[in-house]
Amino acid sequence: MSRRVAVYGAGSWGTAFSLVLADAGCDVTLWARRTDLVNAINRTHSNPDYLPQVRLPDTVRATADPAEAARGADIVFLAVSAQKVRSLLEGWRQLWEPRTVFVSLMKGIELGTGKLMSEILTETTGAGPDRIAVVSGPNLAAEIVARKPAASVVACADEATAELVQAACHTPYFRPYTNADVIGCELGGAIKNVIALAVGVTDGMGLGDNAKAALVTRGLAEATRLGAAMGADPLTLAGLAGMGDLIATCSSTLSRNHAFGVHLGRGLSIEQARAATTQTAEGVASCTAVQALADRHAIDMPITQTVVDIIRGGRDPQHAVHALMSRAAKPEALGAGRP
Repeated sequence: MSRRVAVYGAGSWGTAFSLVLADAGCDVTLWARRTDLVNAINRTHSNPDYLPQVRLPDTVRATADPAEAARGADIVFLAVSAQKVRSLLEGWRQLWEPRTVFVSLMKGIELGTGKLMSEILTETTGAGPDRIAVVSGPNLAAEIVARKPAASVVACADEATAELVQAACHTPYFRPYTNADVIGCELGGAIKNVIALAVGVTDGMGLGDNAKAALVTRGLAEATRLGAAMGADPLTLAGLAGMGDLIATCSSTLSRNHAFGVHLGRGLSIEQARAATTQTAEGVASCTAVQALADRHAIDMPITQTVVDIIRGGRDPQHAVHALMSRAAKPEALGAGRP
């Protein structure tokens, strides 16, 4: 018997993951906010606003009714904006069954609270750690829907739940690994967006591959330092949810965070870059939350701070990059928990 699942969020990633779940044998209900988009998906078996060239399997059905999507779902996957998920879930408190498993597909940190997505799920659904999982890794939506090979991580404190989610999304082209380190996986997914903005800026400025390699490597060091301070396993940040996702997001033209940074590096304003990117670049919102976490744990994250200075402080990207490169020289091997 096929497993019944729901995906909330019909953007690029929610749509792509719906295809993965359907290919893995699940019956999928995809929730979208707009009725016109729901009707288009059900009529054409494609998402005209995101990934219009992709035909969705017949086992994917859309709805604008959150209760209808929740009805009978064993697993609920959330692919909405990281900054909007709390308000949405607070309005949906009565929808869930006591056994429902919740899976975050989101890669961000809540502004103001500094909460990870798994923490917000706990607070808004009442589910314990055994029913909350995270999927994170180098998963560019356009490649996933083309069924190109990809791997990811399903993180949950409960091994059986991780294996349940793993089975629900395991296909010949999508290979999920399990991991118990939820914090590490979430931090890797959130911080890589911020580093990708920085890399995009340098690419937009034409600073070359040496600069890109330096930012990616030192960005991973920043993520690892913060992760260690928050109780994550440093090895998680060296894996698919850390280094793997960082490489894909910082190097691919399909990455919206990288594209946003490129626009800034070429001289566009924040609003112009937002309009040119068209889709949400989570790092633009999350950079401030990541830096706040770093400050709270007394962790030095100079690349993240540079992105905040550009995005929130209005600092000229060229001056910001020059200041970053002018920092005092120090040994590379300082340990995961030190600056």
